[in-house]
Amino acid sequence: NIKSVIKDVKKSRERRLRNLDTRSKIKTFVKKTKAAMDEQSDQVTALLSETVSIVDKAAKRGIIHPNAAARRKSRLMKRANLKAAASE
Repeated sequence: NIKSVIKDVKKSRERRLRNLDTRSKIKTFVKKTKAAMDEQSDQVTALLSETVSIVDKAAKRGIIHPNAAARRKSRLMKRANLKAAASE
């Protein structure tokens, strides 16, 4: 019933929702990017850069670990490069 504790709980709930939203956004964009790669779409580079940006921002804000961000980006880039090499 302490006023500061009530405020802290409210803030932590807001942060949790924001973090969940960002994590969901990361997953959505990774799926979109992979789908665009499989379809050989022209939007791959735009989606890839947007996905990398979202992942970097999440790591910067502490929503995901920096190494996890690096791993996700690395796997996406590796996949994109393989698809690009295969199409040539």
